[in-house]
Amino acid sequence: MIVVYHDVGGAHSTAVAANIHINKLPMNRIPSKEELLALPTFDKIEKDQLGRLIYIGEDENKVKVYTIGRKYVPNLVIPAISDMYSLLYGSNDGLYIVDTKPTVNLLMKIGGYTSRKLHWVGFGRPIVTKGSQDAYMNIASIVKNVKNNISK
Repeated sequence: MIVVYHDVGGAHSTAVAANIHINKLPMNRIPSKEELLALPTFDKIEKDQLGRLIYIGEDENKVKVYTIGRKYVPNLVIPAISDMYSLLYGSNDGLYIVDTKPTVNLLMKIGGYTSRKLHWVGFGRPIVTKGSQDAYMNIASIVKNVKNNISK
């Protein structure tokens, strides 16, 4: 079984969701900025990593969790992932592709753009971190739903 969390850049909402999923971040409280910044991929995805699956870890049920930054072309990237999984496993049973973009707020957009695109990390990272904290419970809700669906 595989879960792929995706959004535009793959550096914020996906990193948070994947790490909640594998229990490296709490489901029931907003983490500190230090907890977010300690994540290996939070606000650290580089341009050459876009469009690539990044393995984050395994959950308590041995579900493998990945993230991907798919820019503004989910209609190209997501079917490719789905088709490849189907070719390998004979169907899409056990594949969960989850869009975290609906949780992305204005602070995350501004901070993510300035940090990742403009490389003004010192300016953008605190903004995207605060935005991620503001969006955290919405992201956790998505993960909770995914885990509930998997367990059924």
